[in-house]
Amino acid sequence: MFDNRKLRLALAIACLAIGAANAHAGDVSKGEKVFKKCMACHTVADKANKVGPYLTGLVNRPVASAEGYAYSDAMKEFASQQPAWDEAVLDKYLENPKAMVPKTKMAFAGLKKADERADLIAFLLTKQ
Repeated sequence: MFDNRKLRLALAIACLAIGAANAHAGDVSKGEKVFKKCMACHTVADKANKVGPYLTGLVNRPVASAEGYAYSDAMKEFASQQPAWDEAVLDKYLENPKAMVPKTKMAFAGLKKADERADLIAFLLTKQ
């Protein structure tokens, strides 16, 4: 006879895994609105630097690699330890840039809300 408790447990675990996988899935349109906080210093329209480096193609791009941008020594040091801006690294950096890269030139305090960070990353993924 089949044990229904094991089946229910397996289904519950599968549902939790699916929920966890979707917990960080961001909303692109909301991310576009969040990006307005970044627009004074960054662009995703092209590969032109502003006060900060362009963010076009940022996700999975090597850290400190925007052509023509003068990165701080702190960001160059971070780049020697962190090969690329993957989604997890971006999420942590966007939460508190100065905590992750002390002495970074980025003056922005960060995005404290996880959903805003997820939305922004989803938007940046469309700008590859």
